[in-house]
Amino acid sequence: MTTTPTPGRTPAPGGASARGASASARTNPPAAAPTARTKAPPGGGPSALGTAGLFTVLLGASLPLIDFFIVNVALPAIDRDLGAGPVLLELVVAGYALPYAVLLVLGGRLGDLFGRRRLFLVGMAAFGLTSLACGLAPDAWTLVGARVAQGAAAALMLPQVLATIHASTEGPRRARALSLYGATAGLSMAGGQILGGVLVAADVAGTGWRAVFLVNVPIAAVGLLLAARSVPETRSDRPAPVDVPGTLLLALALVTLLAPLTEGRAAGWPVWTWVSLGVFPFVAAAFWRAERRADRRGEVPLVPPGLLALVSLRRGLVLLLPLCMGFGGFMFVIAVALQQGLGLGAVASGLALVPMALAFFAASLAGPRLVGRWGMRVVTAGALAQGLGIGLLALTVRHSWPDLSVGLLLPGMAVAGLGQGLQLPVIFRVILSEVPAERAGVGSGVMVTTQQSSLVLGVVTLGSLYLGLSESAPAGSATPLVATLLVQLVMIAVTAVLSVRLPRPAA
Repeated sequence: MTTTPTPGRTPAPGGASARGASASARTNPPAAAPTARTKAPPGGGPSALGTAGLFTVLLGASLPLIDFFIVNVALPAIDRDLGAGPVLLELVVAGYALPYAVLLVLGGRLGDLFGRRRLFLVGMAAFGLTSLACGLAPDAWTLVGARVAQGAAAALMLPQVLATIHASTEGPRRARALSLYGATAGLSMAGGQILGGVLVAADVAGTGWRAVFLVNVPIAAVGLLLAARSVPETRSDRPAPVDVPGTLLLALALVTLLAPLTEGRAAGWPVWTWVSLGVFPFVAAAFWRAERRADRRGEVPLVPPGLLALVSLRRGLVLLLPLCMGFGGFMFVIAVALQQGLGLGAVASGLALVPMALAFFAASLAGPRLVGRWGMRVVTAGALAQGLGIGLLALTVRHSWPDLSVGLLLPGMAVAGLGQGLQLPVIFRVILSEVPAERAGVGSGVMVTTQQSSLVLGVVTLGSLYLGLSESAPAGSATPLVATLLVQLVMIAVTAVLSVRLPRPAA
């Protein structure tokens, strides 16, 4: 989706029907749902996730999201150093995003089966090693291959974070942990581009763009040491085997949708992209039929239809789609606009996002208390605040371009970040509120797959709109960025309308 030098994805236990399991989940709140088997940490209760353990899993959650965005500001340097060209630069981005999105649900299922702490450790170790391979890549194709492996490692690690939180906390502590997860997600997405700009500009020990990958290696090493000591082991009491047909069909469905969208523009929309998009709805329908057939036979589908019957999960996922599409597209477009359109450096374009990140973090921490008092009106208010912030940015760009400065962007960025922070953590909590602890892995996998796929779709749709308008607009025009921000406003309006129907999560 980028162009050079553009700055930069359970089973019904014991063979029981998934529909029956979902009915039980609706009848009993999560506190009454079956608890996952957990090894007691020294000095703690059997299901305790202590402060050190929570910090560790949140550290693991931040790495995959940071690496989705950190490469955006490094792409021009990668192109200069490796002579990658637009198609290979696309693959550097898509090579990470595709396996990440495709394997997330499978990663959640494997955590339920083999133990979430074990899969978290394996994923963290693999992420560190593949990051080292990215940082040492001698040519563009090696970098693409390492990015594919890095995305697969992220898909093993990330689902275990929410699953561990869900299975080893409850009540106010779970609400607080999920708010911190939401804050971590938002900060990681904004902070990835900030950190990337700083590292590329600093040129640490002459590493240049390679530092954006090499920085993960010591962090992963620290994460492994902390996880071995502080993260409790949890798994489903009645783990199910992997649904091979469902896994393959879901992977094929996501690939046929995301691969042509991420690669099509840079490749000139060859025939294979249109064939792939045409095949997608048929593969998606085949996947859903296979899951329902496995459910009727008493087998264990990868995505149990009964899980999607949970009102909170279904409505939350629908709301997550436009929210994350808008967020992912905005982060990509603002990086391109500030660096290519205004000629700002990587550090300056990253600093423009600092007010958004700080406001997001503050709103995320306030979320549980606000929801306790105002309910789901908090999400609606967040959408309205985000819309106000994006509207302010559109007006600022229209009236100040090309003399736009980081300071002029500050009010709109801060208000938009405040609105996003009031939405994302609360939506995460709603989605998982009715999921039984024994299905925490698959529930988390479905949620983060939706989140990651939406981020990719946002980069594709809003990014393509901006780049297409930039090619046809007069040089130095503010129209491409203003038009893209207005389209995002439409997405925000959709989230505001959908938020009215969100059920309130259990305490």
